[in-house]
Amino acid sequence: MDQRPLGRTGLSVSRIGWGTVKLGRNVQVKYPHAFELPTEEQAESLIHAMLDLGITLIDTAPAYGRAQKYLGQAMRERRQQIVLSTKVGETFVNGRSDFDFSGDAARRTIESTLKDLRTDYVDLLLIHSDGQDVAIQQETDLVETLQSIKSAGHARFIGLSGKTPEGARTAIEWADVLMCPLNENDRSHESVIAEAADAGLGIIAKKVLGSGHLPAAEALDFAIRNSDAADHLSSIVIGSLDANRMAANIGQLDKA
Repeated sequence: MDQRPLGRTGLSVSRIGWGTVKLGRNVQVKYPHAFELPTEEQAESLIHAMLDLGITLIDTAPAYGRAQKYLGQAMRERRQQIVLSTKVGETFVNGRSDFDFSGDAARRTIESTLKDLRTDYVDLLLIHSDGQDVAIQQETDLVETLQSIKSAGHARFIGLSGKTPEGARTAIEWADVLMCPLNENDRSHESVIAEAADAGLGIIAKKVLGSGHLPAAEALDFAIRNSDAADHLSSIVIGSLDANRMAANIGQLDKA
């Protein structure tokens, strides 16, 4: 699969990345159909199958249940081929999301995350926003804490996985990477994606398939050909528990 530059970071990422929420969480998610969580053995097999497809960007989070632990167990021998993205701000506690955007919570989270992932650093550390994108950046010490974590070497690059164009635009001042929603039903971020890319930020698109509510072929075609943001995307993150379906998505990308 083609690898594309991730903004000014110096990293390259696969045009399709893998989102791992389904590895560890199947409650309070927005997918159209219920699904069973994989066993540890199934998860390890799936992780290797995704990497064998040429995927180099893996996106995870503490809010994804056991996903980080499964990744840590499976990827030790392949860590160097992975651009590993995770988040702070949201955790998964007693079957629901819990949000804490304080710097202290972020420091506790990254310490726990590095243990789960069995690594000394992550490549990307993003704010896992609940939608209050601007307030999180301007009314808490989270941005300064991310910068401190980056300076300490525990994250190579930092950024925002947000929900609003205003939040993304605010983050251009300090972020290396933005993760933005993009699909035919949500084109709200197209202009700010272009602004951020022009400023040198790496852009990762999320929700391209509308959490499974949009036909994959048409949705991918929109993202990479018909959206105003198409030329600015480094990668598109897709969540899946099916390596064959992911291979079909990659084939659709090549066809488009």
